[in-house]
Amino acid sequence: MILRKITFVLNEVKHLPTWCVYRQLSVKGKGASQFGDTIKVFHRNYPTDMFTNVTPSILSKLGENLHKKQCNPLNLIRQRIEDFFYKHYVTRVGNPIFSIYDNMSPVVSLEQNFDSLLVPKDHVSRSLSDSYYINMEYMLRAHTSAHQSDLIKSGLDAFLVIGDVYRRDAIDSTHYPVFHQAEGVRLFNQFQLFSEVRDPTDLKLFENGVKTDDKQAELTFDATKLLEFSLKKTLQDLTVFLFGQDLEMKWVEAYFPFTHPSWELEIKYQGQWMEMLGCGIMEQRILKDAGAGDKVGWAFGLGLERLAMKLYSIPDIRLFWSNDIGFTSQFDVDNAATPITYKPVSNFPHCINDISFWVPEGFQSNDFYDLVRTVGGDLIEQVNHTDDFIHPKTNRRSHCYRIMYRHMEKTLTQAEVNDLHNKISEMAKSDLGVEIR
Repeated sequence: MILRKITFVLNEVKHLPTWCVYRQLSVKGKGASQFGDTIKVFHRNYPTDMFTNVTPSILSKLGENLHKKQCNPLNLIRQRIEDFFYKHYVTRVGNPIFSIYDNMSPVVSLEQNFDSLLVPKDHVSRSLSDSYYINMEYMLRAHTSAHQSDLIKSGLDAFLVIGDVYRRDAIDSTHYPVFHQAEGVRLFNQFQLFSEVRDPTDLKLFENGVKTDDKQAELTFDATKLLEFSLKKTLQDLTVFLFGQDLEMKWVEAYFPFTHPSWELEIKYQGQWMEMLGCGIMEQRILKDAGAGDKVGWAFGLGLERLAMKLYSIPDIRLFWSNDIGFTSQFDVDNAATPITYKPVSNFPHCINDISFWVPEGFQSNDFYDLVRTVGGDLIEQVNHTDDFIHPKTNRRSHCYRIMYRHMEKTLTQAEVNDLHNKISEMAKSDLGVEIR
């Protein structure tokens, strides 16, 4: 298995920027620190190697736990999701069906994050340009689904996992390399799934069938449809619980390696359809590998930031990391269900600077985005890749990026922006091997 991992990633490693792997860093945050060639996360040491691409700015976010932070909208969203499942899903004696885990370490093995979820070996999410690796064996989880298999192995049939996840991504008002997810799983045995069917005598969970767009080969059509109904009703009820009845929703067919069939739930936001969550019928192989092959189930994953931005009219994802009292005081409420409409604190103007450079072979835009974040932090509002040019004679490739700078609490001067922009240019030259035009 290790050999296959090495083979998959080695082609990318030779193009990794030096600031990702080789630079001897010293950084310390609430939950993580790095000194030389060792990363310490929550009292455990991890040696770095040629796969290491986690940056100082990302390490500084570990342990922040915004989903449990007082006066943060993500904390309110978490409480409301927990309230929904605690109130609507109980046993006959009133005990909650779902157990909730909101403090699990974000450091997971590649087995947990990918293999246990049947993510193909050549899937783009495994690449160094998409995920944050601590070393060749461990990474920062890219989804809370990474804990799914372990919790099922422990004997759980219904649970939520809520926490921070990490992905290398573009920079704009709705994307940030650290965000928060809630993962939900529910399993059923034959009696539980068919308990509300008037005459379940001839119904069964499994068959030796053929996989189609509508079902897995091992699951019967009846079992699949009952699971689909249970899943979609749960998520529609949750959406109404959060947003109220006055909301347009629609289901869209989707693909995920770990569920089939799969769907995304979209809601209409500011006149446009916006994806809120992904879900589906759990692949039976995952349940078999976790020791629950006699059961069937569904799973979903939703982003807390997207829910909060819709629910509270928050325009910029960076605001969730703000400690400014003008922001946090708006979410200082005793009841998580209190209606809140965010009132903008910052109307300070933005500054825009462009940067163009010739790129070396193997250049990845996400490497540049991470570098920009490392230098500019949350002063970077947006980075757009505006031009991709290939010289007709030399065949050299040039990229142009437009960087938008904005401070949430004051007006940036052009001199301050130029200083940051020059640092980005110099670091891009030295660490990414680009040639500024």
